[in-house]
Amino acid sequence: MRQSEPPKTYRVKSFGCQMNVYDGERMAELLAAKGIAPAPEGEEADLVVLNTCHIREKAAEKVYSDIGRLTKAGRAAGKEPLIAVAGCVAQAEGEEIMARAPAVSMVVGPQAYHRLPQMLDRAVAGERATDTDMPPIAKFDALPARRTSPPAAFLTVQEGCDKFCTYCVVPYTRGAEISRPYSDLIAEAHRLVEAGAREITLLGQNVSAWSGEDVKGHSVGLAGLIRDLAEIDGLARIRYTTSHPADMDDALIAAHGEIDKLMPFLHLPVQAGSDRVLKAMNRSHTAESYLKLLDRFRAARPDLALSGDFIVGFPGETEAEFEQTLALVDAVGYAQAFSFKYSPRPGTPAATMDGQVPREVMDERLQRLQSALNRDQLAFNQRSVGRTCDVLVERKGKHPGQWLGKSPWLQSVWFADAPGGDATIGDLLSVELAEAGPNSLAGRLRTPVTA
Repeated sequence: MRQSEPPKTYRVKSFGCQMNVYDGERMAELLAAKGIAPAPEGEEADLVVLNTCHIREKAAEKVYSDIGRLTKAGRAAGKEPLIAVAGCVAQAEGEEIMARAPAVSMVVGPQAYHRLPQMLDRAVAGERATDTDMPPIAKFDALPARRTSPPAAFLTVQEGCDKFCTYCVVPYTRGAEISRPYSDLIAEAHRLVEAGAREITLLGQNVSAWSGEDVKGHSVGLAGLIRDLAEIDGLARIRYTTSHPADMDDALIAAHGEIDKLMPFLHLPVQAGSDRVLKAMNRSHTAESYLKLLDRFRAARPDLALSGDFIVGFPGETEAEFEQTLALVDAVGYAQAFSFKYSPRPGTPAATMDGQVPREVMDERLQRLQSALNRDQLAFNQRSVGRTCDVLVERKGKHPGQWLGKSPWLQSVWFADAPGGDATIGDLLSVELAEAGPNSLAGRLRTPVTA
């Protein structure tokens, strides 16, 4: 590659999970620390980072499509951008990307992105570089301090997964489970609050597996971390995602009933309602044990909103087994959920299992599942009408004086400011939920919340 001028602007495009959103924010901070500015909306950037996800089918092909689009747009503008591919596709297919896409200057895995500035220097000098090392936690020590924060911020507390579900690439792209140190998390949370965060969502591939030692040297789990984070002045809300049913302990269940700042929302993937399918997936729970676990959470926090993940069409899934998934959905009544067709990921055991379900069968089952989930989400929103709750203002709406934010149950709520009002992003405002739609609610502003 020929030598390039140092980039003046960047754009980070993140795909997939909230962990990728967090990683994208941190990469942006690294680039900003080098004096590179975010590209203005609508303008081509000098440096583009594609922060990829490898969970869904054809993830790699979508990356190559983006690379082609960026190259074409750059040529039309008279200057091709430097392109970096980061994230889980980079980890899984680093050398293949370099061989197949000459326009790519850098390939960096999710555990090595803290070295992106050094890789950029090499790219500017005309070198191409790949870094997919997986050192445990080292990247967090190399990241810059958090200086700005949205009102609802993410904080990665744990990475990797040891569960080895047969459909999942995470253990191979993110590595083994590892927890960030307690003191680092408390310090970063303080910095986020000082930078403007009112709500923090604790992130991990298996966040409920987090463990550490507090300042007194006592072993604590996620519940203990949440209790100590709740002591931070100015932090109003705490959430966490994503959890595995096997790691939800008594202390975490109790925390939902005892810590006011822990929001009444739980995302707990189940994936299927058939015990045979769950066993084939290498999930450690049954449908019955999952439902009993949810009952315990609801006993601790009766107004808890539940969310989950589902996969339809796992190899060998019969119509009767899919009906068991629909029965589980009916039993739970999810406030929201994510559902996907099974897609074989190279290198995972499920990819070579017998009984791969035809595409048209998966399509039909997904439509039926999503119909049931959408029904329940609308019903949950409709039951919320008449409630008055705190809404965290996250951004302006489409119309003058309109604001958008989240309820404690992670519902999107829009409302109009009072005449002459001075609501701002980051405010916690008391809003009456007045009208429900399938994806959001309309509210009426009541009294500002000062706590």
